[in-house]
Amino acid sequence: MLSDGERMLGGLLRASHTATLEDLVPLIGGHAAISGFTNTKVYVADLRQLALVPLPGQVDARGVPLTPVPVDMSMPGRAFRDVQVVRGRAEEEPTAVRLWVPLIDGTERVGVLGTTVQHLDDTVQWRVEQLASLAALILVSKRGASDSWAALVRGEPMLLSAEVLWNLLPHGSFANDRVVFSAALEPAYEVGGDAYDYGIAGDNLHVSIFDAMGHDLSATLTATIAMGACRNGRLGGEDLLATSEGIDAAIGEQFSRARFATGILADLDMDTGELSWINRGHHPPLVLRDGRLVATLDSELPSPPMGFGLGLSSGLERYQLQRGDRLLFYTDGIIEAQSPSGEQFGLERFVDFIVRHEAGGLSAPETLRRLINSILEHQHGRLQDDATVVTVEWQANRQATLTL
Repeated sequence: MLSDGERMLGGLLRASHTATLEDLVPLIGGHAAISGFTNTKVYVADLRQLALVPLPGQVDARGVPLTPVPVDMSMPGRAFRDVQVVRGRAEEEPTAVRLWVPLIDGTERVGVLGTTVQHLDDTVQWRVEQLASLAALILVSKRGASDSWAALVRGEPMLLSAEVLWNLLPHGSFANDRVVFSAALEPAYEVGGDAYDYGIAGDNLHVSIFDAMGHDLSATLTATIAMGACRNGRLGGEDLLATSEGIDAAIGEQFSRARFATGILADLDMDTGELSWINRGHHPPLVLRDGRLVATLDSELPSPPMGFGLGLSSGLERYQLQRGDRLLFYTDGIIEAQSPSGEQFGLERFVDFIVRHEAGGLSAPETLRRLINSILEHQHGRLQDDATVVTVEWQANRQATLTL
């Protein structure tokens, strides 16, 4: 005979195959009730990860529709920020326990699930955590075809340039037992010329970052051509040098040498930790080790930006990482962000921020979320330029750090 937990999870999985996003609230809540869980609610993170937004159709005990809750300064937000189960008192039943559990897909924080249990022991908590894991996987499987999801996670109107770019960017978190990848990009609703990409083939992790000239729709088109040509080249078996030249040719052909993009294309051997890269007029990558900056990966003669048809100035660069090293890739909007008085955020403050927050035990995605918020505060909420940051930690067969 199946246990309540098995019936809850198996039934939800079976019922989810043909469900839409709008169907998930009653499905998740109904199957949670099999294990005695009540008042089950699901929230997802908005695009900037400032708020947790309830899935449609949810109401409180008075029948009033639920409203977003802040990621900072709330119990659901704490579960999201810290990637851990948060316990509290259930308002509807003072003797019961309210649990908030992060919804995680790999290392991507999708949102949180809240539910009430009559008593709490290891078995009950295990069941709640498995319910949240399954709910996260189901949500992720539905969002790609859901306009409802796309509208739900937007906190403000989106410019056409950002609309184009967000539909091409991969999700900003990935991890396996050898690497942890995280990325963040602002201004989320107005981004124009910044972009990042990554992909895995066997033991190789490819990472690229681009900064296209300008901040308009033409900049977005330049960045998307760079991303498309990069993917086309690497999936066609070209090496980094040839791929960067393909990007150069594609931008030049489209814009008659009138526009360009800087960028870094890099490959990391996830077994050995050997990094190889080509720098096309971009800020050099940084290497953090044991809480300090140990290397700035300068090129003797960086190759020109892509789009001018000027060819390569140097060959492939190489660097040997040590286990636990963190790579930082970034665009100029990170370090050149200026306060109203003209003070730049700066490279030293950028590196110090990453080091201090990760030393405090924060996950890489949460560190980057706070970094972007800090840069926005530095500029009083309005960026003058796109700001993108990518981190890659080489773990060499250690378990990924973003777990419950």
